[in-house]
Amino acid sequence: MKPINVGLLGIGTVGGGTFTVLSRNEAEITRRAGRPIRIIAVADKNVELARQVAGGKARITDDAFAVVNDPEVDVVVELIGGYGVAKDLVLKAIENGKHVVTANKALLATHGNEIFAAAQKKGVVVAFEAAVAGGIPIIKAVREGLSANRIQWIAGIINGTTNFILSEMRDKGLPFADVLKEAQRLGYAEADPTFDIEGVDAAHKITILSALAFGIPMQFEGAHIEGISKLEADDIKYAEQLGYRIKLLGITRWTSEGVELRVHPTLIPARRLIANVEGAMNAVLVQGDAVGATLHYGKGAGAEPTASAVIADLVDIARVLDADPEHRVPYLAFQPDAVVNTPILPISEVETSYYLRLRVEDKPGVLADITRILADHGISIDAMVQREPDEGEEQTDIIILTHLVREKGVDAAIAKIEALPVVKRKVIRLRLETLG
Repeated sequence: MKPINVGLLGIGTVGGGTFTVLSRNEAEITRRAGRPIRIIAVADKNVELARQVAGGKARITDDAFAVVNDPEVDVVVELIGGYGVAKDLVLKAIENGKHVVTANKALLATHGNEIFAAAQKKGVVVAFEAAVAGGIPIIKAVREGLSANRIQWIAGIINGTTNFILSEMRDKGLPFADVLKEAQRLGYAEADPTFDIEGVDAAHKITILSALAFGIPMQFEGAHIEGISKLEADDIKYAEQLGYRIKLLGITRWTSEGVELRVHPTLIPARRLIANVEGAMNAVLVQGDAVGATLHYGKGAGAEPTASAVIADLVDIARVLDADPEHRVPYLAFQPDAVVNTPILPISEVETSYYLRLRVEDKPGVLADITRILADHGISIDAMVQREPDEGEEQTDIIILTHLVREKGVDAAIAKIEALPVVKRKVIRLRLETLG
């Protein structure tokens, strides 16, 4: 059987892992794919590194377009990242009739609609298992394994950097800035961690999962994104005392009014399995109407876990290389003509529960004023704790957990509460999901 010839764009951490795993498991992979899979060309600006990793097994160049235009290459694996040249390379590969494997969640979340339309026209595969949750086969699970279900919602810990930081803040009681420095020292966080800590990376990933779950186009521009950089250690401590853990979640939910698409720190009951995912691990909880809740857990990054997903895509392509394009698994799980342009709900219309922390003067009548404002806005209280002030202090914290309420109602109530003279700082507001 003719081998699959692969052109690799980028031979950093994941590219090197792909080379290693392909070599180590060559016989097993060939047995699964039905034909050998060979990397015959590598493009990387660091030519010396590419030579060291490839070890003479592939042609090396610093010109990625030379690989994309190589007539011997059947599949292009794009591991460069970013929105710029990576998009040009992927579209050129498709134009040349080559299949594409990519780990580039940012590219797919922002330009996926254009890329899939081009691929559909040329009859080629664009595979992207490695773009979400590293080694966890969550794309295949949502797109194929759960295809009998009407998926109701997905909630995921899909950024290992932020999960590591939150785990350390909870375990050690340290402020965010101190834990971020430690995460950078250990290599869990980049020198510029903005995409991770501000929730953008997770938003790219949940955008992809939302499209797969509900048969809608990529709509990253509609996502509500909040990171963890402003999260305070006190709120992690109070949440723990109330029986909750705080995680940065990517959440997408189907409603009759539209699709929720949001990333933010979230209180989760500590008894939930996903609340106990610690360190740099990832986990994705998918709720289907037939199967109920399924939890998918594993390493969300790293050389070999991500390479595992890249090679799984290569095996899938090997299996369908000669198949009629009309009978392949659709890119976004639903047939292209069945994708519906359902709108993304603005965050003001999302309905969830809330954690509110108020810093107030310790005097009679304060609580009555606050609860009256909440009641006036139709907000029902589920639990409330008033912390005893330290000796000599004249201020204290009140923590309130609400029942389900629309966000715009909470916004209006907070504005009224913050206008009270007895309230001494802005109200801390976090969302709460029971995930039941």
